[in-house]
Amino acid sequence: MTADTLHPPSSPPTRRPTLRFMLSHPAHWIALGFGSGLAPVAPGTAGTLWAWLAYLVLQRWLDPLMIGALIAASFVIGWWACTVTAAHMRVTDPGSIVWDEVIAFWIVLWLVMPAGFWGQCFAFVLFRLFDAIKPGPVAWADGLFHGFGWRGGFGIILDDLVAAFCTLLVISAWRLW
Repeated sequence: MTADTLHPPSSPPTRRPTLRFMLSHPAHWIALGFGSGLAPVAPGTAGTLWAWLAYLVLQRWLDPLMIGALIAASFVIGWWACTVTAAHMRVTDPGSIVWDEVIAFWIVLWLVMPAGFWGQCFAFVLFRLFDAIKPGPVAWADGLFHGFGWRGGFGIILDDLVAAFCTLLVISAWRLW
């Protein structure tokens, strides 16, 4: 990977990516959640909905161990894709990058399944609330790593991982109660 891949040029930032932008690099395709991040309204919610649907399809063919391995691989590949895409957009944490929501919500579903439809809905709503409102630890994680390069790419993902953790804590407390 060349230095110009991770350090943005001095041209103006890409605030709203297009289909053409997404298809111009494999990292964009991944980071933009296979198109779900192109949603004109609430791309994070669209990305989380895509993650939910994709998980339901994947669990038909993969056992839980294989899904765990897929999530781990998706984290590493997603870190690269988010890093490259943010640099190409020249925005440190663009809302259209939704692979962070995908990874985090896959973790939530992986750990709460089997759950019925309403349990999955509850997990979805909780995760979206933690991700959008960013209370306490989520806000802390969101502020840790900013900028371009590998630290910035990790920062894009970190707050969603903490939102997933908070979601799982609430679900665990609910189940214990």
